[in-house]
Formats: sequence, structure tokens, C-alpha cells
Amino acid sequence: MPKDAVVIGGGLAGMLTARALLGHADRITVLERDRYPAGPVFRKGVPQARHLHIFLSGGHDALETLLPGTGAALREAGAHRLDIPRDLLTRMPSGWQRRIDDPSTFMLSCTRPLLDAVVRDRVLAEAGDRIQMLQDTTVTGLLGTAHRVTGVTVRTKDADATERELPATLVADAAGRTSRAAQWLAALGLPEPRLEVVDSGLAYATRALRLPQPPDAALYIQPAPGNPRGGVLVPVEDGIWLMTLYGVRGHHPPTDPEGFLAFSATLAHGRVHDLAKGAEPAGPVHGFRDTANRRRHYDAPGAVPEGFIAVADAACTFNPVYGQGMSVACQGALALRAVLDGTPLDRPGFAATAQRAVSATARSAWAISSGADRPYVPGATDALGLADRVLGRYFARVTARAAMDPVVRAAYHHVLCLTAPPTRLLAPPVALRALFTPARRGLPDPPSVVERR
Repeated sequence: MPKDAVVIGGGLAGMLTARALLGHADRITVLERDRYPAGPVFRKGVPQARHLHIFLSGGHDALETLLPGTGAALREAGAHRLDIPRDLLTRMPSGWQRRIDDPSTFMLSCTRPLLDAVVRDRVLAEAGDRIQMLQDTTVTGLLGTAHRVTGVTVRTKDADATERELPATLVADAAGRTSRAAQWLAALGLPEPRLEVVDSGLAYATRALRLPQPPDAALYIQPAPGNPRGGVLVPVEDGIWLMTLYGVRGHHPPTDPEGFLAFSATLAHGRVHDLAKGAEPAGPVHGFRDTANRRRHYDAPGAVPEGFIAVADAACTFNPVYGQGMSVACQGALALRAVLDGTPLDRPGFAATAQRAVSATARSAWAISSGADRPYVPGATDALGLADRVLGRYFARVTARAAMDPVVRAAYHHVLCLTAPPTRLLAPPVALRALFTPARRGLPDPPSVVERR
């Protein structure tokens, strides 16, 4: 019998999942509830698209393995490669980080429409007629039983809007934060998977700007003790810079132009505000508040039936301010392909094996984002055990030394860029410096001199 795969969601995660399935499914159908625009323009179905999107180096490496040449295609279309920390000047709680030339950790910055268009076009060009795209198509439920999913029910936005069935050997949910998989599986008789939520109440706002005298590096001002507000100023395509401001409960950035600019003056350093004052607005201020970290444990034994997996944000979402989601989606798609290379998708046990592999790629990002947000959740730190509290204090010492210590800085950036697990920060060379050397204050102002590694 033919092996048919259905992918719910035609955004970045859905297209990468379809790419991972190429060569392993006879037919691949991607279901997208929107209609794609002609070219890289904003669409209603991606509400966060007005905000900054980045590929961390760990995600970029996975993307290149899965879809070679995409990084270069993005740069040719206007995306920027920013080596960290040379091209991203960071004001940490202790001061500005040294500006070191280290190409091993970096990010690509661009708008979401550009990213989606480039990835979608490249996947479809490689797939030919092996991937069918059904636009204006909403998934309404799953077919099957608590033991096996056999397809989906869909409704199209045509004249009669009738519901029909679409059989599949494998259904991959890549519907993102709006996924309804937990409810659909419950309707088949499965218990909803355990849900973890860490919600700092953070909100952010973004405005596109044109700078008359752009700086030679992007800027990132982290929250400081007593000031839980932060901001970034990063270049994207077409000469635009995106300025994003953020804060936790009680410190949300306004979305009116005057309030937005005034908020930038309250950050721990005035450099971003000084640049914004003389900038030409290239659009209105856009706000976003759905920033909770949510992890559904589809990887638990018995959580998913045969024939179903949940990928990327459909399984685990992170606070978008840390810029991890797209990179984890790439790493998850690569993990899915690795399982497919050794196990046919119709073999008993495939779904559980694939789900564990995909979910494992989110663990490092989850530890980073939930750990960073937990101190802002009322009562969350009180509920931590002794080991977690000790680790929290240790990682605070690491962060305090990452601004000036070269060994700690390198490990810190590899972890944040998802090229190394958080355990890299426990390695003896890092631990010795974190535990036994005094923390040095960072630089008082953004550094202009680039140091060699």
C-alpha cells in the first residue's frame, strides 16, 4: 500500500517537515489554512510575522543539512549574518560584552515573510510533484482510534465548505501555537499529554525603522537588576532595522509611537534610544503578548498513537524573545529525517520513536527559555528543589562572567546559539572560572574595537 503523509500547517515547520519526509513517503500533502501571497509579504495567518525572526547558528546548521544552500539564498535575498559577539553588541546585566571576532556562533536576521518564501520555494522546487499543497484548507479533526491515526478531516474555503476525509499513513502536526492536537487526540480517547507552562507575562512590541546613520553592529540590551526591560535593534532586508522592546508584567512596552519611543529611554543603556530618536518610521508599532513557554509531553509513553506526531511549536513553544523557535524547528525536522532513514514510517512504533527524537531537540532551548523566565513567575522559584536553586545560582555566576571572560563567553554563546547543550557550561574550564574567579564588570559603553579571538 502507498505510504501517504499529511502535514498540518504550511509555515516554516510544515515545509521543513515535508522536506524531511521526501523519499520516505509516496505522497506528501501539506494543508495550509491560509492562501499564500505572491512573494515575501505579510499574511494574516502568521500574527507574529511583523517581529524579528532569527536563525541561530545551531538552527542554521540543521537547515543547511536538510536543505543545502538555503542560508546563502536567504543572504542573497537580503538577510543579514551577524557573528556573535562581533556583529551583535550585547549589554548584559554587568555591562557591555567585549566585541570579539568569533564566526563559530552567529545568527541570520530577516523578516518572516522573506524566510517563509525562500524556504517554501526551495522545498517545492526540490520536491516537484511529490508534495501537494492544499491552501485555504482547515483541519477539523483526526481520523482513527486511540491506537492509530488514519488521516484527517478537512474543510475548504470554497462555495459549499463541505467537510471531507483525507486518509494518511502518517499525520504530522506543524500547526504551531494554535495546534488543537491535544483536543483531537482526546476525542479519539487518549488522555491529554502533560502540559508544562512557564509564563513570565512578558510582552514585546516592534517597529520597523530607517536609520539615517546605521551603526556597524546590531544592539541587544538585556534587562538589568531592578529594571526588567530590554530591547534589540537588528537589521533586516531592504535597509530596514527592526527595534523590539520588551518587559515582564508591569513593564509592557506601549504600542503608541510616543510611548514606544519613551519606553526605549528606560532601558539600561541609552544607545538604542539615541538611534531611534533620529530614525524614520517605516511602519506602525506592533505588539505581541502570547509569550508563555508551553511544553506538551507527547514524548511520554503512550502519549501519541501510531500514525501521528507533533513537531515544532505544536509540541513545544518558547518565549519568542529568545529567538529559538525556528532553530528548534530545523533541528526537529532533521531529527525526524534521521529516524526515517532507519525506520519506515508505517512500521509499528515509528510514531513514538520519531516523537521522542523530535522532542529531544527542544530540551536545550526549553531549559534556557523556561529557566530565564521562571524568576519572573510569582512563586515559581519557591517551588524549586535544592538542586535547581544551586544550578540557578551557578548559571547566574556564569552569566556575570560571560561579558569579559573569553572561555566563559565562548561556552555561553554556543549554548545560547544551540550549538552546544547547557551542560557545556558545567565543563571544568568554565566551572573553574565561574566558581573561583571574581566577576569583572562589563564595558560601560558599546565597544567599537573588534578583538581577535
